[in-house]
Amino acid sequence: MRGTDSHTPGTAAPKRRRLGSVEVLAAVLIALLIFRAPLASVLSTPRMQTWTTVFVSVMVQATPFLVFGVVLSAVIAVFVPRSFWAKALPKHPALAVPVASCAGVILPGCECGSVPIAGSLIRRGVTPAAALAFLLAAPAINPIVLTATAVAFPNDPEMVVARGVASIVVAMLMGWLWLRLGKAEWIRLPHRPELDDLSRWRAFWAACRHDIVHAGGFLVLGAMAAATINVLVPESVLQRVADRPVLAVIALAGLAVLLSICSEADAFVAASLSQFSLTARLAFLVVGPMVDLKLISMQAGVFGRRFAFRFAPATFVTAIVVAAGIGWVLL
Repeated sequence: MRGTDSHTPGTAAPKRRRLGSVEVLAAVLIALLIFRAPLASVLSTPRMQTWTTVFVSVMVQATPFLVFGVVLSAVIAVFVPRSFWAKALPKHPALAVPVASCAGVILPGCECGSVPIAGSLIRRGVTPAAALAFLLAAPAINPIVLTATAVAFPNDPEMVVARGVASIVVAMLMGWLWLRLGKAEWIRLPHRPELDDLSRWRAFWAACRHDIVHAGGFLVLGAMAAATINVLVPESVLQRVADRPVLAVIALAGLAVLLSICSEADAFVAASLSQFSLTARLAFLVVGPMVDLKLISMQAGVFGRRFAFRFAPATFVTAIVVAAGIGWVLL
């Protein structure tokens, strides 16, 4: 006799329905309605108000540029032919890295937008080293960021030059380092809709929807982590390390990772940290657009955790060393 759990030949096993974003959102809204009274009392505490302020500010700063990056990523994926990149970038990967780094000058945006763009570039056949160099350079050397830095440091115009030079040097070094040590299996781009079977505009909107949901979710996680750490780190810690040059550079670099401030706004935060040296504040400005909590989360979502957990620490160390060296020379 056959077991009772066997299936009749030719009949498909019933598929289990997976929870989607709509169901999760409905559950969250219902929970908020049920527990609105205790939640209101918790959110009224000073710590939670600070947490909420930081979280909302990170999201408000980052979301427009994330949308810009997603739209540009969809344009690259759908409307730009693969042959364009073969013509626009040098064929030799080592030469493509500095060209891709300099391309960040013409694309105003922050790190939130550069992640999906870099992923789309790799899908279109660009060598990963060049795409990663663009990912690091674009948020730090575009005209909006450099202009904001000039406004934030009106009495220190050399800060603009130092930020631009240090950022592009780090981007090129990391691109070349990937050529030397990087492995293709470390990058696992998420499954994308099959765009070739759709009309161009339908494929464009499908790509936008996919990247907004995918990258946006990791942006929220990163913003939550940044807000949590921002509340837990006491302000007195900054004062105790400001007078120690080496420790000050490392501390502000670490602070940039924790605060996760958008590159268009971080210069004003750095300018307010007047107790620190210009070199320490340069480290803050160089590290922030390349390595922060929300960026690491988004890189893990777009390129895979194996990539993010290797690329982010290497970038962090390289950015600190380069910023310290450039700061010692120019500042």
